Amino acid sequence: MIKNNLKIAWRNLRRNSSTSIINITGLALGIAICLLISLYVADEFSFDRFNTNADRIVRVVFRGTVKGGTMNEAHVMPPVAATMKAELTEVQETARLRQGGAPLFLVGDKIFRDEQMAYVDASFFKIFTLPFIKGDANTAVKMPYTAVISESMARKYFGTTDVVGRDLTIKGDQNRLKITGVMKDIPSNSHFHFDIFTSMTALEDSRSNSWMTSEYYTYALLAENTSLKNLEKNLATLFDKHVGAQFMAGFGMSYEDYKKSGNTIGLYLQPLTDIHLHSNFGYDLSPSGDIRYIYIFSAIALFMLLIATINFMNLSTASGFRRSREVGVRKVLGADRQSLIRQFLFEGILLTYLALFLAVGIVLLALPLFNQLSGKSIAIQQLDFARIIPLLLAFGLLVGLFSSTYSALYLAAFNPLTVLKGRLLRSTKRFNLRSSLVVFQFMISVGLIFCTVVVIRQLDYMRNIKLGYEKENVIVIQSWPLGKNEKTYVKLLSEDSRVKHISRSSYLPAGETNNNNFFVYPDGNTEKWVKTLRYDIDEEYIAAMGMQLNEGRNFSKAFGNDTLSIIVNETAAKDLGWKGKSLGHTLTNKDNKTYRVVGVVKDFHFKSLHEPISPLVMVLSDQAGSLIVKTQTKDTEALIKKLKAVYDSFPSDIPFNYSFLDDRYAQTYQAEVKTGKLLSIFAGLTIFVACLGLFGLAIFTANQRRKEIGIRKVIGASVPGITGMLSAEFIKLVLIAIVISSPIAWWAMYKWLENFAYRIEMQWWMFAVAGLIAVLIALLTVSSQAIKAAVANPVDSLREE
Repeated sequence: MIKNNLKIAWRNLRRNSSTSIINITGLALGIAICLLISLYVADEFSFDRFNTNADRIVRVVFRGTVKGGTMNEAHVMPPVAATMKAELTEVQETARLRQGGAPLFLVGDKIFRDEQMAYVDASFFKIFTLPFIKGDANTAVKMPYTAVISESMARKYFGTTDVVGRDLTIKGDQNRLKITGVMKDIPSNSHFHFDIFTSMTALEDSRSNSWMTSEYYTYALLAENTSLKNLEKNLATLFDKHVGAQFMAGFGMSYEDYKKSGNTIGLYLQPLTDIHLHSNFGYDLSPSGDIRYIYIFSAIALFMLLIATINFMNLSTASGFRRSREVGVRKVLGADRQSLIRQFLFEGILLTYLALFLAVGIVLLALPLFNQLSGKSIAIQQLDFARIIPLLLAFGLLVGLFSSTYSALYLAAFNPLTVLKGRLLRSTKRFNLRSSLVVFQFMISVGLIFCTVVVIRQLDYMRNIKLGYEKENVIVIQSWPLGKNEKTYVKLLSEDSRVKHISRSSYLPAGETNNNNFFVYPDGNTEKWVKTLRYDIDEEYIAAMGMQLNEGRNFSKAFGNDTLSIIVNETAAKDLGWKGKSLGHTLTNKDNKTYRVVGVVKDFHFKSLHEPISPLVMVLSDQAGSLIVKTQTKDTEALIKKLKAVYDSFPSDIPFNYSFLDDRYAQTYQAEVKTGKLLSIFAGLTIFVACLGLFGLAIFTANQRRKEIGIRKVIGASVPGITGMLSAEFIKLVLIAIVISSPIAWWAMYKWLENFAYRIEMQWWMFAVAGLIAVLIALLTVSSQAIKAAVANPVDSLREE
């Protein structure tokens, strides 16, 4: 039986090779896109799940609202961990982590850099599953100046993992770190990535009892079946008790008065497995994902698979029309309906597995490009094939049954008498199942085209929006390694005519930057606390960044000591009620240091365009670490060589490092850019696969109307007239799809644009462009078959009568 079915399937495949190739290709593309997106989604959801107790680990975060903005911070105060473990019975263990940067490590006479270090409590390895190759995880960082390094770091520094007991020296620190453990490299799907963990006990600040400072990432391992809602209530009580006792000293007002003013503040719990996809916190340990993009791509994968299976149904039905006489003969010879259904299902499933095999090949070939576009590092070698292969086989069977059932039932239902007489008539219904499937396909296609147009326009808007500063021709140089020679370096560079301005500041409106919360109250009124951000800048900063003053003056050495002067932005002046009359007002911080306003800078975007501009205060400071160089030359490459040569003339263990401000700005929106590229590719592939379905329906219709076309030609119908007649039906379907899809696509993009504080307005022409593209593509697809049917010799179609 199976052998006979295989023979029939193979013969039919060869007989209808062109249609079969189109059918298999379309389904393979749909399955391949679905598989690629599934790998992407699975990787996004896998973050931090490698930890054995991932479902019981939470991170403590800080949230609050105060006039001037919100506070969402991933790190909290030094005593939170110990206090939670001591006072909350649901908490079994706590651990803290504090970033240690990328110091210079000395091993013998060699200097190494770029390895990220963190300070952790001894309990850190009890909470997180970070397997040790050497050493004891329970005691590895219990003593001061002990360290655990990664396997890669051990091999890079020492050429072996057998390094327990050896020493590491941090340049500039007289204390040596003794290596007490070697761990496996932290998986890529972790929300933190460090190469070395050293003991927290070496930090004096870690023993602080202050609830007014933060910088400690705090994690807790909870008892099983703990209710986060109830635990957060207990945590709020704990926070109020401990913060209230210190609030007056820290802010100059009582905790009760602070809350009565409408402000909120507190600690909250974030499940470990939510950190990657559900975070909106500042100072996070790594860039987070976005659950909204997971929903978008998951929907695309589902729609792509549906379109591919719909195509399969349409093309199978269209090619099955040619087999009507075969069905009639087999029924006359005794074949029952069930055996015919089994045969057609068998053929459909066979084609599906061929498409699945081709799809896996496409995935293997496309994965490197997909990783590059999506920013992932998915490797085939890392996949669990023991689980994946059975899933793929089951997936192929499911898709095969779904895509083949309709065509099998349709073909097996042919009346043998009717088909043997050549009287198989086309459906008289103006709108049947196949038509509705085409409408569904083009609903998705038009929606994706419109979404792509909106995303591209928003990205273009972000690239060209007036930022309030000039990001072009600005070079940012890492200058802190020069130490005391930094000022000499600046003096030498300022003598070059190609350098217009040089500012010494580590505060930048794009890319990674220093930033500080700055709580102040205006004009001595302690009841009106305002949260601002503080920028530490010098006298050249505003000129180097091309910013404009709205009131007053810039910092200047001509005015003597400006260290107690400040410049605020327009938003700060507005929120404080000073708009147009800011000069001379004062701001006092929680350390009772009072500053006088000498200038108001025009608002500039120093945050992502996802957020509105918030109050900002600029303070004169001599601290630097980075140089901002405004250039005035077209030969930037030659200037950079000069900057490097002068830098290299000073003793430094860290090589010359620079970046362009416009590149740093572009990196801020990498997620949106990647989404735009992927969306454009998926939209194009979706349209291509949808057109295969339209092509199948065009073949089906042309075959059914062969005799009608022949009669029309005999009585004088022209080729353009017949082509237009056949094409009009399909264009109507596409127009219906446009009408249905437009409001749905508009709503989806409206919700997406809500994530941007500064965004484009959707306009009618975007719908027109999406619709026009869909109509033109559909017309080109259908016309090929319509023209072929119209130019055919009518004798060939009528002689069978």
